[in-house]
Amino acid sequence: MSGDVTVGNRVFIGVGAVVVPGCVIGDDAVIAAGAVVVGDVPAGVTAKGVPARW
Repeated sequence: MSGDVTVGNRVFIGVGAVVVPGCVIGDDAVIAAGAVVVGDVPAGVTAKGVPARW
């Protein structure tokens, strides 16, 4: 993947989380501490794990 990361409104990204280039994180999403986001995260979900799942 390449490109900018797009982060929606009211998103929480926990300590140590990694978001790879090109991902889109929807509004009101939560990225757990230490998660590795390798794809788009829909609005309103909590993503956790390596790789991040919801």
